[in-house]
Amino acid sequence: MTDSCVSFSGVGKHFAGDWVFRDITFSCPSGETTAIVGESGSGKTTLLQLVNGVLRPNQGTVHVLGGEVPAQGIEAFRRRIGYAVQGAGLFPHMTVRQNVDLLARFEGWSRDAIEARFAELLEEMGLDTSLADRYPNQLSGGQQQRVGLCRALMLKPGLLLLDEPFSAVDPITRIELYEQFVHAQRHEGVSALLVTHDMREAVKLAQHLVIVGSGEVLQAGETSAVLAAPRPGYVARLVATHL
Repeated sequence: MTDSCVSFSGVGKHFAGDWVFRDITFSCPSGETTAIVGESGSGKTTLLQLVNGVLRPNQGTVHVLGGEVPAQGIEAFRRRIGYAVQGAGLFPHMTVRQNVDLLARFEGWSRDAIEARFAELLEEMGLDTSLADRYPNQLSGGQQQRVGLCRALMLKPGLLLLDEPFSAVDPITRIELYEQFVHAQRHEGVSALLVTHDMREAVKLAQHLVIVGSGEVLQAGETSAVLAAPRPGYVARLVATHL
């Protein structure tokens, strides 16, 4: 059986007594991409925030990379996780190089190790080295998103969290980004958890799907299995409408 990079067991989360979801249980296989698909407000981002310890569950347990999300030492734990968001989230006053190697410098990596990793990531993402000293506002939207992925991968994380990272770019650029992401994910061998409302995107990028809605997991499994036999109701409509 494939090891899990993330597993939710009976997890619930509420805000001021208003439950976002309860009794959520599913696992994400290691070394592959799992997509969490659902409408706005379905709790997708809340699930990611439980994975990296920004939020704590009110019910159940979350295990990440072999252990429960810790209550102490959370900063060291998060350095094992890369995070990429919609719009890249780059620091505008820093160059491409400074954005990407920031955490490695904090971690005390040698200059040679930083430079080698930086060059490797630019190549993986199809970025020219001439961009290294440019600022985010001198880059296209697609270039910014690729730089954001480079930064997320800089410390060679065991897990990559992706919160709608491709939704802010145009459709043609998005297709190119998909190809670069798939190439980098396979080359790095990193496990990835993608949050998206776009079923087409989920099917293109993920080997496993978790469909959420109405505060619960509606269906989870290998992408091919979900597409072949979607559960009646919302999942079947989602598959039929978006594919």
